[in-house]
Amino acid sequence: MMRLLIKIIFTIAPFLYMGLIWILSSMPDNVVIQLSDEKLDGFFKESLHLIEFAILYILFIVALLVNKQLIFPLHIASAIVAIFYGFIDEIHQAFIPFRSATLIDAIKDMIGVFVLAFIVHHTYFSHRENKISQLMHKVERWVNL
Repeated sequence: MMRLLIKIIFTIAPFLYMGLIWILSSMPDNVVIQLSDEKLDGFFKESLHLIEFAILYILFIVALLVNKQLIFPLHIASAIVAIFYGFIDEIHQAFIPFRSATLIDAIKDMIGVFVLAFIVHHTYFSHRENKISQLMHKVERWVNL
């Protein structure tokens, strides 16, 4: 029962996260956090672009992993979906007052996804003897017992 609950939670997690991204992108950027130093605040928020959609990608990977569906084509599809959603988010922000949409933000979103996709590719698919790959395979086996 616990494994089934874990499987369900991790299966829907990427879609819940996509909803969270959409909601947060609909608000001014200072609603959730506003650092006192304006330059530091800007740097922090700009750097979040590098991880925001990388998190979405990794949530898709975990969803595939717990469902024993992590195969190379779906790993690539997950990266494409995360990048595409990053583009959609930038377009969405273009229509929100006090938000901006820039090509550089979309590129930062892509870079974050590419970095994690590279890591997943070289750990899970290429070098199965490393610790990250072994952990991923253990999780996959444990959830799917």
